[in-house]
Amino acid sequence: MKKNSFSIKFLIISTFLFNFQTEVFSEIMLLTGCKNLNDGFIKNEYILDFEKSLMTRNYIYDQKTYKKHKVTDLSIKKENTLERFMYEDKNLILTDKIGYPQFYTQLVFEKNSPMINIKTVINGEEAISKISTCSVVEVFEKES
Repeated sequence: MKKNSFSIKFLIISTFLFNFQTEVFSEIMLLTGCKNLNDGFIKNEYILDFEKSLMTRNYIYDQKTYKKHKVTDLSIKKENTLERFMYEDKNLILTDKIGYPQFYTQLVFEKNSPMINIKTVINGEEAISKISTCSVVEVFEKES
């Protein structure tokens, strides 16, 4: 009887311990050295955190681009960080929509691809254009 009771307790405790020691893996994709087709940057990087469904962009404009944008937008900052929610659709990674229902834009990524595209939709008409190419794409597995 004692041996059977010990076996049951051991089984319950070991199951309990194994459940709390499971590791969670998630991916982070880092795109650095991104060259934009229209603007110049000292730093331009994108961090895609798949666990949090969050895209973070860190950038610093070069002086010429900063002056160009400052003329039309006084709130522009030379150095900035943007965060956007993202989701996966088939093999594409899309950021949340920016704009009105009739007109909106989204950034479009592919896993392990150095190209960044922008999707523009105007009154149901969709267009995708390349906006940037990154020199380094790294995918990290994060343990927690």
